[in-house]
This record gives sequence, C-alpha cells and structure tokens, in this order.
Amino acid sequence: MGLKKSLLLIVAVLLIDQISKIYIKTHFVLGESVEVFEWFKILFIENSGAAWGAKLSDFLPIAEPTGKLVLTIFRLFAVAGIGYWLFDTIKKQTSKVLILAVSLIFAGALGNIIDSVFYGIVFNDSYQQVATTFSGEPYGGLFYGKVVDMLYFPLIDTTWPEWMPYFGGKDFRFFEPVFNIADMAISTGVGILIVFNKKAFGKEEDKDLEPFESEEEFPHS
Repeated sequence: MGLKKSLLLIVAVLLIDQISKIYIKTHFVLGESVEVFEWFKILFIENSGAAWGAKLSDFLPIAEPTGKLVLTIFRLFAVAGIGYWLFDTIKKQTSKVLILAVSLIFAGALGNIIDSVFYGIVFNDSYQQVATTFSGEPYGGLFYGKVVDMLYFPLIDTTWPEWMPYFGGKDFRFFEPVFNIADMAISTGVGILIVFNKKAFGKEEDKDLEPFESEEEFPHS
C-alpha cells in the first residue's frame, strides 16, 4: 500500500466523517434521536472531553476550559506524531497491513481534531435549536470545539430482573457509547494492529534477521 492509496483512504474517511457530522449538526437539535433499527439509532450528542466523555478537569484541579485547551493541544501533537509514523512506514515500505492500520488511525484522529479546533468558531449552539454555520454567535473559540457523535447501537436495552441483588429493577443497556466515523476508523486501525500484529510488524522483524540467514557467516565446524 503506497502513498497514493493511503491518501485516498484518509481523504475518504475524512469526507464521510465530516459530511456526517456537519449534516447532524445542521439538522438535529442536541439530544435528538432517530431510530433506524431497534438496535441502531442516530443520536446527536457533543463530546468536549476525551474517550467516553472524560475530561481533564474530572481528574486534575483545573478549570474545564483550561482542560479542554490542554486536551486539544495534546491531540494536535498526537496527530502530528501519528502522521510522522505513517510517513515513516510508507517511506520504509513496511507491510501493507501496518500502513492500512496507521492510515485509518491517522484519518480518525484528524477527523476528531477538526471538530476540536474549528467547530467552536464555525457553529452556534445546538441546545434547543438547530445549529447554523458562521451565524455570528459561535458557541466557542478556536481550540474549544466539541466533537460531534451520532452512532448509537443499543444492542441490548432491557431491565435487570427484580430478584437480582443490587441490580434488580435497574436499566441495562449494551452497547451504550455514542461515537462517530472517525472513532470507527481509529478503533478499526487499532484492531488491525492487535489481530494482525505479526503481519503488521513481521516485515521489519524479517529484515532484522536477514544478516543471520546466510550460512556462509556460520561455517560448519
């Protein structure tokens, strides 16, 4: 997998991700949902934190806006690092599996950083209204945007039996997280690295072993 195919994949993921986010942002009120299937819904939420909505201010004694700024800057450095990793893997002509995985991770990370950096100045608030672009009343500033999530798969949505201790009568929902196309790209890339670890990194290992494969270097006694 060369540079052109990698770029095509990244552009495709970014287009699908940003088009879906902009559509949701400009057609849905925050919290609005549409049931596609019983086990799949489009649910518009915004995430100003990291994965699972976690915020730095939840763990550190800092103000929420400061935590948001630090998180966005960290994401920028992370995207730059992943971009360099991708460039290096293509330059060294490593395995196609590794290039595919890193391309997906980079595309997903870049998709979410676009929200974090720019959405705060592009859109107005979605609370009790459908947002518009460049309305003159942006909901945040540069680096203070919120990531748009909309894919929701409540595969199991039920209530624990009353006879169960502690959980009895409480709601049980699986799978609860709401995510987006960028998140899917990142998860898929990471999944490829985990499942196909040997194929992803095997080529580099083979190269490391090449100097020792020649029998001439190890004459028989």
